[in-house]
Amino acid sequence: MKPSLLAIGLAAMAVTWVTTAQETATPNGIADHRRDAVALTGATVYQPDGSYQENAVVLFENGQIISVSSNGQAPDGFFEIDMAGRYLYPGFIDIYTGYGLPAPGRPASGGGAEVLQSSGQALNVNDAIRSHERAVLNFKPDQEQRETLRNLGFSTVLTHHADGIARGTSAFVTLSDDNANESVLVADAAAHYSLNKGSSRQTIPVSLMGSVALLRQTYLDADWYAQHDPRPFADESLEGWLRTQSLPQIMEVQNWHQALTVHKVAQEFDTRYIIKAQPDLYQQADALAQTGARFIVPLTQPEAPDVADPFVADEVSFYDLKHWELAPYNLRLLHEAGVEFAITSAGAGDKFWDRLNQAVANGLPKSAAIAAITTVPAEMLGVQELVGQISPNTLANIVVTSGPLFQDGTRILENWVRGDRYVIDSGLDERRGVYLLAADNRTLSVTLDFDSSGKVEASAEGADLGVNLTDELINLTVTWEGAEAPIRLSGWPTETGWQGSGQNVRGEPLNWQLTFNSELTTEAEVSEIVARSAELPSPVIYPFAAYGTETRPQQQDMVIRNATVWTNEDIGTLVTDVLVRDGKIAAVGENLNGGNVLEIDGTGKHLTPGIIDEHTHIALFSINEVATNSSMVRMSDVVNSQDVNIYRNLAGGVVAAQQLHGSANPIGGQSSLIKFHWGGTPDELAMDDAPKFIKFALGENVKRSTNPASIRYPQSRMGVEQVYVNAFTEAQAYARRWDEYNSLSASQRRNAIMPRRDLVHEAMLEILNGERYVTNHSYVQSEINMMMHMAESFDFRINTFTHILEGYKVADKMAAHGAGGSTFSDWWAFKWEVRYAIPYNAALMQEAGVVVALNSDDAEMSRRLNQEAGKMVKYGNVSETDALKMITLNPAKLLHLDDRMGSIQVGKDADLVLWDEHPLSVYARAQTTWVDGVPYYDRERDRELRQQIADERARIIASIVAKKGE
Repeated sequence: MKPSLLAIGLAAMAVTWVTTAQETATPNGIADHRRDAVALTGATVYQPDGSYQENAVVLFENGQIISVSSNGQAPDGFFEIDMAGRYLYPGFIDIYTGYGLPAPGRPASGGGAEVLQSSGQALNVNDAIRSHERAVLNFKPDQEQRETLRNLGFSTVLTHHADGIARGTSAFVTLSDDNANESVLVADAAAHYSLNKGSSRQTIPVSLMGSVALLRQTYLDADWYAQHDPRPFADESLEGWLRTQSLPQIMEVQNWHQALTVHKVAQEFDTRYIIKAQPDLYQQADALAQTGARFIVPLTQPEAPDVADPFVADEVSFYDLKHWELAPYNLRLLHEAGVEFAITSAGAGDKFWDRLNQAVANGLPKSAAIAAITTVPAEMLGVQELVGQISPNTLANIVVTSGPLFQDGTRILENWVRGDRYVIDSGLDERRGVYLLAADNRTLSVTLDFDSSGKVEASAEGADLGVNLTDELINLTVTWEGAEAPIRLSGWPTETGWQGSGQNVRGEPLNWQLTFNSELTTEAEVSEIVARSAELPSPVIYPFAAYGTETRPQQQDMVIRNATVWTNEDIGTLVTDVLVRDGKIAAVGENLNGGNVLEIDGTGKHLTPGIIDEHTHIALFSINEVATNSSMVRMSDVVNSQDVNIYRNLAGGVVAAQQLHGSANPIGGQSSLIKFHWGGTPDELAMDDAPKFIKFALGENVKRSTNPASIRYPQSRMGVEQVYVNAFTEAQAYARRWDEYNSLSASQRRNAIMPRRDLVHEAMLEILNGERYVTNHSYVQSEINMMMHMAESFDFRINTFTHILEGYKVADKMAAHGAGGSTFSDWWAFKWEVRYAIPYNAALMQEAGVVVALNSDDAEMSRRLNQEAGKMVKYGNVSETDALKMITLNPAKLLHLDDRMGSIQVGKDADLVLWDEHPLSVYARAQTTWVDGVPYYDRERDRELRQQIADERARIIASIVAKKGE
């Protein structure tokens, strides 16, 4: 590398100017009001459009850029700094930091005790709503933090207190050595949110869905609170919420599932989140692009799994292996999908530039990478006229580099922050090389190198050499072989090295030159983060889990011929053909003419409707919220669409399920009804226009029998009944308030306050209005009777008693009430209140006229519900057809889906299973499972996938071992 110009010494001068002053401050001494006018000349300046302006002159004064021009001269009165050979970039912006703020607190230790009340201050009733917080009030510049960020090239950051679901506002600050008053550019720059309740000691929420529900309710509460003048009570958290809704709204999530969930919340309340996510977004880049949401993406990457021990390696999930391999391509794939994102240094530490360089090497365009730390974050915050570009009227935030960013060897040399100059790297190590020293009528080959700290290391053959080097001067001592004393040399930089004068061993003057001769050949440094090819090492699969595929299976028009068809209809079970078109059953009969459709030979096989699991908890990120009444939470907010249990259920012939809240409380959450569209997003799994359900529960679980220390009401079975009575009574009163308000004339409404919307009451009202059905966890006869009486007193019916192991005792009453039963075949003895269970329960309930289904409530049992149904033939002499209906048509009836599912009938969804044996046999295996005519499981394809997974695991593990060995 050719040595840099003489100006390298000037360019590295550690000069600091004060660009602004706190006008209200009292100086201790004589105030200096001289102009701070600087001209950076001869530089190559990066433009907002991604181009470069060469030989540019950048003028700034008092910390603000005045002009950017080409081939100009520094005007009089400007201090000129020659930047020839240097590249200038806008100061980088990080909009997700906690710079200068105390670390978020942690919940106080309470030994697991429940905390039901808030702090008691004039704040929100839930301590996780902290929208009254303002980062600017606690901001104090931190010297160590700002030096670390400045050394990475950042000149401004957004800083907020990462605590709570509503976190208050952030401050946009510079990283200069100013005090807090002068560092703050925008005191309230953005409002921040998350789904983590942080340091709140309150027990509620304990779940992800509870956090989402609290977020929704707070939007409604703030809207209601704003209608009051004067306010009905003091709530500084809601006041803060209202003040900050016009600011950029930044939401932190932990994965792409949550990103999709919070986007729906934003749509629901007519807002827009900038979503701070994790490096898994590439797994659903297209779906995220369709939302139009903008993202803040960290450069964190998963650690390489421990695979050295083959037995340990077997326990590493396929997801973890694939994610390790593809996470470094996250930014590239997001860019290709059209997702707009900013990049944060959060979590990357001193590996930030290694990883950003790696992202570019992996295919992220350089211009996109630069935009993600300059123009994009500036636009997200609405401060693009202030920062993010080197343009007139913007702050003099300028990063000086030795070459173009992302070019091998380029280093950050300086970081100018609002006109203050901070030298990061003197640039002296650019002068490493082999030189020829001409002095004292001799020549000597001199090698100059630098260690990792920048300290010069010099050597020469035939002489002892000492070197002291700064950006402006060089001092050498040279002791020739055989000489008793050294010659002493002092000089300055030139175009080709150094020159100067000195004294020989006799003290006589001499002139000397040190001239560049050749590059220094050293072993190439190996980055800690190994750069990878721009080609993806393997494709993204859907879902991003074992048994995911690069392309999802397609809907098939087909005719299945000569199978034994279990129709669950009046025509019974017969050998015939079934025609499927557009995901629907088009015809059932012999010798069907399907035209040009796929022909499937079903000879010797059995075709049944797909199994429906009326009660499951699989594919959920959280199951229980613990408020006494949690009717406001929605299981649809926490659907894990890449849970491998979905695929395993498909392998067992299951095509759909009701995802239920747990039984931790009397009134649980709103159910999610899904079809097993393996590979889809949660929205793609959700059934269109599905009936609405909610989970209720009775017994030991809800009265906390296993937790004697619990203080949460109810504590007894009597209290459980009262919970329901109170909830429905309050819902009725809520309805009356709305009726009274809605009956007012338009002029009367202008002088009235709209009632407060309450998501709990609204869910309970849906039950009373017949818009939402109840699935009720139950075991004990007395409580089942109580629940039916309670429902009838409020003029509604319990739709389904689930588990109901004492259902045989009250089957006649259930039939009269109109309740169905969803039970286990022979699973009991797991707690005291199931001690009276018998294996004939399902058969006896059916004999009494109850619609009976068998459910799993278990990720293992759900894969063999056909075998559970088979037990009913033994226990109670249930017919084979009726036994099959208990896992197909009957759960469809209980879910009010029997008009589209549960039997093989023209017009119904083509949810079908082709079995190789009698479907109730323990030997039966599903050959193909179709959902809406799509073969989401195929046994032959499964064999191929298993081999592909084994091959992929072996390849990735070998790659990890190789990387660790480098």
